[in-house]
Amino acid sequence: MKRKNFLFVIFIFLFAATFNIYAQNSTMAIAKIESKSNAKFLNTTSYPGDGNIDVTYYFLNVKLDFDFQEISGVVRIDAKSLKDSLTQYFLDLQDVLQLDSVVSNGKRLSATHTNNQIIITPAKPLSFRQQFSINIYYHGHPGTSGFGSFEFQTHNGHPIIWSLSEPYGASDWFPCKDTPADKADSSDVWITADSQFVSVSNGTLEAVVQNNDGTKTYKWKNHYPIAQYLISLAMTNYTEYDTYFKYSDTDSMIIRNFIYPEHLTSTVKKQLKRTADMIRVFSERYGLYPFIKEKYGHAEFGWSGGMEHQTITSLGTHATTPSFGRDLVSHELAHQWFGDMITCKDWHNIWLNEGFATYNQAVYVEATLGFDAYQNYIKNFMGKDQNDPYSAKFAKGSIWVQNISSVSEIFNYSRSYLKAAVVLHMLRGILGDSLFWASMKAYANDPSLKYGVATTEDFESDVENTSGESLDYFFTEWIYGEKYPQYNVEWSYSKSSDSVYKVTVKIKQVKRTDPEYFKMPIQIEVKTTMTDTTVTLVNNAVATESFSFNVRGMPTQLLFDPNNWVLKDLKSLVFTKVDDHPTIVKKFKLEQNYPNPFGKAAPAGNFITTIQYSIPTDENQSPELQGEQVRLIVFDILGRQVATLVNSEQLPGIYKVNFNASNLPSGIYFYRIQCGKFNDVKKMILLK
Repeated sequence: MKRKNFLFVIFIFLFAATFNIYAQNSTMAIAKIESKSNAKFLNTTSYPGDGNIDVTYYFLNVKLDFDFQEISGVVRIDAKSLKDSLTQYFLDLQDVLQLDSVVSNGKRLSATHTNNQIIITPAKPLSFRQQFSINIYYHGHPGTSGFGSFEFQTHNGHPIIWSLSEPYGASDWFPCKDTPADKADSSDVWITADSQFVSVSNGTLEAVVQNNDGTKTYKWKNHYPIAQYLISLAMTNYTEYDTYFKYSDTDSMIIRNFIYPEHLTSTVKKQLKRTADMIRVFSERYGLYPFIKEKYGHAEFGWSGGMEHQTITSLGTHATTPSFGRDLVSHELAHQWFGDMITCKDWHNIWLNEGFATYNQAVYVEATLGFDAYQNYIKNFMGKDQNDPYSAKFAKGSIWVQNISSVSEIFNYSRSYLKAAVVLHMLRGILGDSLFWASMKAYANDPSLKYGVATTEDFESDVENTSGESLDYFFTEWIYGEKYPQYNVEWSYSKSSDSVYKVTVKIKQVKRTDPEYFKMPIQIEVKTTMTDTTVTLVNNAVATESFSFNVRGMPTQLLFDPNNWVLKDLKSLVFTKVDDHPTIVKKFKLEQNYPNPFGKAAPAGNFITTIQYSIPTDENQSPELQGEQVRLIVFDILGRQVATLVNSEQLPGIYKVNFNASNLPSGIYFYRIQCGKFNDVKKMILLK
């Protein structure tokens, strides 16, 4: 599920957080969920759905009355008992709806509807794995929990009815087992309404029946396993616009687009035509579109975003403009693999849906615009710093959602979407392209998960089995841990022979909470007078770690994680000059930055400038016994601090710090050094 674009995603999740929308939980089954890697996540969580039954089929035969805003009808549920001698079971249905009766084999069963549950007593106790079928008759005005669940609205003066059941809204409009862990093997949705409505649902349209009372019945059939929250309907005076995905020389699949007539412009048609290419890209990555025997398509609805209803994504309208942009369409399409075909087993693991779909926005950008565009896209996901509210760095808590009673917690944008997407990007950086894509495809085609449900551990297992890598540390710190690493880096070099130099890199991590420090492979690129060398250092989960390696040619620059494979803050990157003999520095000194001016409009043409300073040696002490607390800070012309480049204890020596001002506007800035009693300020100019 995704908002129309970045701003609208932000809006809905800030809205949800502001009003702290909570799922309307009934007396739910109690489940103890323990992460394999971190025992602190052992907790007791209220979770819906009767664990004593397994639902295998839903058949919704419903009638909609727009004038009275009511739904009525019968839902057939096929299921089997998971317990021997089962004398009672329940299904979820919100109390706003009226239960009329429950019938099985032509006989009315004893049933009570209270606390948002239908508690049913079978005619005889059910044996283990015994199959049974019930018809539930009901009517009323549907509920509107979560993101709406079921709405009666208008567009351009025409009525529209639509559903959006994620995460807990399915029971707002039909009886079900309200948990994604229990996917039905198939489903049917028959929709009867006034003949002005074109009614849309999952799967294939089997028939349209013109009734004698001025109504029409649309009969939709889904042949694949489906989670309850992915069953949908959308209905209004749609105009249908079809395109096709050709997946072999002789075969193609229809892409059915149901659009408000007033919105079916040439621009919208052009946007919708792009869907076939997206299906091609994702099919090449993960295997053929998973519902190829049915369809894919879009149904416009009254929510400013999208919802990945199986085979028929709902796409919204904002300020009279249809939301059919590249990012939204690719996001919801990717869900057909990750969310619909493979569904998160519970809402703790929502990142397996939303993080994967968000990452695939970047995958499609890479496929169409190239790797540099992909990297810039991921960089925007990461954000500037931990105060950027629309970024992965802003995420609070673990990606594994701890409070699944809160809709806003489940769908936290910075955490469940952006940071989760960046986790996949980092995994790609660790494995390399070949193993990463092989792992993703193995997960999508795991026969134990395909058309079923998955947890984080299932995904980790597939990645480890495919890549041969042990990745428990990675999933522990990034899925079950919090925040992200912050680094202070010092580097130096010394001459080993005529053309060989020894480079020493010291990586210091800022202490966090859980984990305190991160283990991550990190690329280091050293530019020299002869060549460029890139090495990968495995920085362990420790406060400080030093590495040394040789390069050919005198080093001129060191780049830390140059390809941005790690979600991080590089708080400082400091060069310490090292010769064959220790440098004796006699006084404090802050040099003028170079180049200056700097920026895209400056002669050097980039946003990085270098600041050099010196810390003197006390002749009465040996250098290794000394250390000064150094702070190097950048201010704007109004005196506001915009960056802290150094804030650590340093030994005597000559240091260089690179300052990247790409996120700052043009103008005059000042940088100040403080070290003991020494204090100096200099001016620099940024031109964009």
